[in-house]
Amino acid sequence: MSRRRIGGILLCLVIAGGIAAGGPEKHKILVISSYHRAYLWSQDTQAGLCQGLLEFGFLEEEQQAAVFTATDRVESRRAVIKKLWMDTKRKHEKKDIVASMTEIMAEIAQFAPDVVLLGDDNAANYIGNQLIDTDTPVVFWGVNGRPLKYGLLDSLERPGHNVTGVYQAGYLEECLAFLKRIVPNVRTMAILSDDSPTGRAKAKQVQRLLRRRDEPIDLVGTVITNSYTEWKQKALDLEAQVDAFFILNHNSLQDGAGNPVDQLTAGAWYLRNIQKPECAHERQFVEEGMLSVCDDSGFNQGYEAAKLAHRILVKGEDPGLIAVRAPKRGPFIVNRQRARMLGIDLTDQMGIEQTVPTALALKADVENR
Repeated sequence: MSRRRIGGILLCLVIAGGIAAGGPEKHKILVISSYHRAYLWSQDTQAGLCQGLLEFGFLEEEQQAAVFTATDRVESRRAVIKKLWMDTKRKHEKKDIVASMTEIMAEIAQFAPDVVLLGDDNAANYIGNQLIDTDTPVVFWGVNGRPLKYGLLDSLERPGHNVTGVYQAGYLEECLAFLKRIVPNVRTMAILSDDSPTGRAKAKQVQRLLRRRDEPIDLVGTVITNSYTEWKQKALDLEAQVDAFFILNHNSLQDGAGNPVDQLTAGAWYLRNIQKPECAHERQFVEEGMLSVCDDSGFNQGYEAAKLAHRILVKGEDPGLIAVRAPKRGPFIVNRQRARMLGIDLTDQMGIEQTVPTALALKADVENR
């Protein structure tokens, strides 16, 4: 064999070896959250997302997940993952949302992701509708109620476009049943919520549930406002009229100057001034200090989104053919500190599956004094 022929073969082997050493092309995953890093729900969904990224091989070790959570960017052998925040709990005016959307779409054009994961309603609505029927697969999580409302899907069973995802069923009936096991004498209730897409959607669901003839709890009033002053005053007014509250989101509240009021600040005021039991629908609220929750798990939302990304990127499935569904509920949880404040003795017969020992809102309240 001629030296030229041998040299050519060796060159081919070197090139092939270099390609093999480099491995397959890395998946580029872009995660967009509607909210901000300090929001307790965002922390829950991030934990579930990271668990899924680890389990399905996009990340190799826990340290990479920690780096991603802390810095919003990580690169592993199989993926480059970035996260962007819309911050619409604190900046929820239309002009703020449009500005955030414009910045994010520019980032998408530059990063050219292989899949975009959209966390919660505003990202699903504002970013999802920019990406529908493009070549970029889209996976949403955390949409409240039926996700058909944003025009991204033909149906839950067969989405029909480049979009699929998971949504929040609410498990509101389970929340009420759990509260009744803890406080059997609840006959009347009020809803307390901010005026956000999440709050409004959940309030409507609770209203429908409480107005059912077979539901033995009467709805006395509903508060939906972003005024912190009004939210507090109406809570005080209703306390004398009801046996319990259904606590929904209070992350879009603003003071008289239009400044955002932190969730834990509002929570601390409520816990110190309202002496009636309450239920809520997500772990974040029982961690904050509310009495009871049937968890519509943020962890499960993030985890299932990572699972769908794996089906699309690794298994090659068409998102338009992947049915949209709600993950299973999380645990029944009680805050022990709140139970003590209300003089409630917790028993095994209540069906408690997890407990939280203290109230984050009251801890933050003490530290800020």
